[in-house]
Amino acid sequence: MSDQWVEASQLPEELVALIDTLRPGEEVTITRNGETIGTISGVSRQETSSSADAEDITVVATAMKLSASARDSLSERLGPGYLVLDLHSAPPTVDVLLVPPASPQLIGNFRALYPKARIVITEIEDAELGVKYEGPVRRLLDAGAEAYLPSSTIPRLAEQLDRTMTRLNQLTDGTSASLAIEAPRDDRVLE
Repeated sequence: MSDQWVEASQLPEELVALIDTLRPGEEVTITRNGETIGTISGVSRQETSSSADAEDITVVATAMKLSASARDSLSERLGPGYLVLDLHSAPPTVDVLLVPPASPQLIGNFRALYPKARIVITEIEDAELGVKYEGPVRRLLDAGAEAYLPSSTIPRLAEQLDRTMTRLNQLTDGTSASLAIEAPRDDRVLE
């Protein structure tokens, strides 16, 4: 199933006006002969200060189903320099694409659709916001592993292992605890 876009200028003015009034989480149901054939959902629209240039805003698209409150929480935590949108509401020029653990083919498809975006794989579990996108690394850490080091070379492994052990010892004073993923290369961060 592919996503399709409709330019607002192609829709009746009354419908566009109705869509503009939707708040995050609100929907308009579209029916034909009493049967639902679709819905239109409101998206989070964050206002930026007039002094901020559009180039100062980092657009983040989430490729996992998140409630409006979860996206709003993420946006709030990131701060005013970020705009967090659902993938279906995001333009093809997004800066960051958050993706749950997926197949290499799907990541390749995302890369083709969003060539300039930084694709970031995320495993997330937030019971308060009803979000759970667990993957193999999270399952391994939950099972008792203390760190995950996807090193590209032996020298890089040594560097990561030393830094990880130092951090683990600082965090736990020698007791057992899990640590986030270390960067596989200097330019790619997975934590």
